[in-house]
Amino acid sequence: MKALIFDIDGTLWDSRELVARGYNEHLCSIGRPDLQVDAQRLKSLFGKTMSEIADILFESIEKPERYNVMQRCTDREEVILHQDPCRIAFPGVEETLPKLQAKYRLFIVSNSQCGYPELLIEKMGIGHLIEGHLCFGDTGLPKGDTIRLLMERYGIDDAVYIGDTQGDLEACEKAGIPFIFCGYGFGEPERWDARIEAFSELPQVLETM
Repeated sequence: MKALIFDIDGTLWDSRELVARGYNEHLCSIGRPDLQVDAQRLKSLFGKTMSEIADILFESIEKPERYNVMQRCTDREEVILHQDPCRIAFPGVEETLPKLQAKYRLFIVSNSQCGYPELLIEKMGIGHLIEGHLCFGDTGLPKGDTIRLLMERYGIDDAVYIGDTQGDLEACEKAGIPFIFCGYGFGEPERWDARIEAFSELPQVLETM
């Protein structure tokens, strides 16, 4: 195994409370407090694309305005995340990533909006560890295609994806790479090639693959 590609939410950190705060501030500002969300509501939505989340949360708003509302929600979310210290990494992530980078090339692929991977990298101080990243906002593509694009861009021919949802599993199947499931995350995929219950277990699991 030469490269590790990480999901963000449910894998590296849990931003749900901060994201919900950003969404709700905007929704209240436009007179739609009835559409407010909380961390539990977002749990089943993280991992989907921004347009998919908008279709679920803002079904009562006509297209294309629902996507404009979603964009403004994510804009406010980013303000909240930039202002907050974001001490929301899962246990073991910050200690384990340097150990992994000593043996593997590290990357991020997310279904997020543009700027979100960069924000995580900045807040966690891991710019020296992550070689590259792509997200839905960059490519407009399904995650499996974004994974393939990243692999082509960086000359990766042997990788594993670490994530936590059914969507991550399906993306791995489309990209043709193994899937390591983070059991502490937000989803319940049908199957996986390996499973971890804590991020610190990842080095040992990789040795067996």
